[in-house]
Amino acid sequence: MNTMTKTLEELVNIPSPTGYSVEIVRYLEDFLKKENIRYYLTNKGAVIAEIPGETEESILFSAHVDTLGAVVKEIKSNGRLKLSLMGGYTWATLDAENCVLRTRKNDRYTGTVQSTKPSVHIDGPQAHSIERNQDNTEMILDEKIFTREEAENLGIMVGDFIFVEPRFTYTEKGFIKSRYLDDKASVAILLEAMKRLNKEKQKNKLYFFISTYEEIGHGAASAIPEGVKEFIAVDMGAPGNGQASSEYKVNICAKDSSGPYDLEIKDRMIDLCEENNIPYTVDIYNYYGSDASAALRAGYDLRTGLIGAGVFASHGYERTHEESMEATLNLVLAYAKRGM
Repeated sequence: MNTMTKTLEELVNIPSPTGYSVEIVRYLEDFLKKENIRYYLTNKGAVIAEIPGETEESILFSAHVDTLGAVVKEIKSNGRLKLSLMGGYTWATLDAENCVLRTRKNDRYTGTVQSTKPSVHIDGPQAHSIERNQDNTEMILDEKIFTREEAENLGIMVGDFIFVEPRFTYTEKGFIKSRYLDDKASVAILLEAMKRLNKEKQKNKLYFFISTYEEIGHGAASAIPEGVKEFIAVDMGAPGNGQASSEYKVNICAKDSSGPYDLEIKDRMIDLCEENNIPYTVDIYNYYGSDASAALRAGYDLRTGLIGAGVFASHGYERTHEESMEATLNLVLAYAKRGM
C-alpha cells in the first residue's frame, strides 16, 4: 500500500457526511500544518490551501470531503429509528450495514440498518420483495431498549447523525474497495499533489479547495479566491454499462448534467496525458455534477475542467484501483506545473 492509499484509508475512516465536517477538517488542518502549506477556512467550513506562484493568475483544484450520510428522522415507538438520507444514496445499498449514531453530546451508539422485514424465516417472500425506502428501512440500535422513551433516555434526538461503516479493503493486486471513495480518493490525490508541488514555486499560484457541501450541490458555490481563472474539479470517473470510464486510468469528463466542460482545458489535459504517458480516457456522465458546476451556477466567470479516478458502483460500496489514482495524480501534477 503506497502513501496515498494509506492517506485514503485514514480519510474514509473519519466520518464526514454532509453537515458534519469537524473531525475531517481537523485532520486536513493537521496535514497542512505538518507540510507547512498555507491555508484558511471558509465560513462554511471548507479548507482552501495555497501554493505560491510566479503570477497571481491562479489555477484552483477542488475535491470534496463530505460524503453521503443520514440523520435520525423519527424515533419509533419501539425504539427503532427512521432515517432521512443526505445525498444520492439508494436505500438498497444500506441493507444490513453496520453504523454508528452520534448524539448531540457526542455519545456514540452502534447499530445496523435493516429493512422492516429482514428475516426470511419470519417474513418469507416479503423479505425479498419489500421495497427499500424511508418507510421500510430503520436503524436498530445495539442497545437493550424497547420504547421511544428508552431511546430518548440515551440522549438520542431527531437530527442526530448516523455514520455508515465504510468497510475499507485493500487487495494485494491494488484494488481499493470502500464507501466514500467519492470523493475521498480525490482528496487523498490532492493532498499528495500539494505535498509534492509545495517543494518549489510554481508558474501560477495554485489553490486547493476542499469543500464540505458538494453532495447537496453548493460546495464551491462561494468563496472562490480572487485571481482564479481555471477551476479543475477532481472528483470521480464513473465506469459502468455504456461508459468509457476506467478504474485503471484518469477519467476526463467532456460533459455532465451541467453541460460541457471547457474545450481548451479538455484538449490540454489530453495533450498532457499523451506527452507524459499517462493512461486516460474521456467520458460523458448524464447524472453527475461537480463543484465546478456549482461555481458556474453561482455566477463565477471561470474556465472549468473535471477529472478523476474511476470509481465503480458510485454511491454504493465503491471500488477503484491504485493505477487510476496514480494516473489522476500525475495529470494534476502535469497540469499544475505546466500552468496556463
